[in-house]
Amino acid sequence: QVQLAESGGGLVQAGGSLRLSCAASIRTLRNYAMGWFRQAPGREREFVATMSRLGDRIYYTDSVKGRFTISRDNAENTVYLQMNSLKPEDTAVYYCAADYGGLGLSDQREYEYWGQGTQVTVSS
Repeated sequence: QVQLAESGGGLVQAGGSLRLSCAASIRTLRNYAMGWFRQAPGREREFVATMSRLGDRIYYTDSVKGRFTISRDNAENTVYLQMNSLKPEDTAVYYCAADYGGLGLSDQREYEYWGQGTQVTVSS
């Protein structure tokens, strides 16, 4: 059973930075595309960033381009989301997700495994 555990969330002022981590209990992380999604209060969960299993395809939602960076360390079975220049509208619960053999797509229906989420709150 694949388990994902996010960490690194917290409260930060607008303009600040946070780095989220997703530790995966996956034997071979490189077999999985990994994605980050978020859900703000009263809103549906939305795509944030994704990286294909080989790391050759990376996509971001428009609102985070130039501010967020997704990366992965297959040897450490960990995926990261570096978030800079945070805005109050980035406030949400952030989830990481894994898609076996995936190409790294924005459609959350492609992802079989999900973490429990970590809260990110950005104050103005």
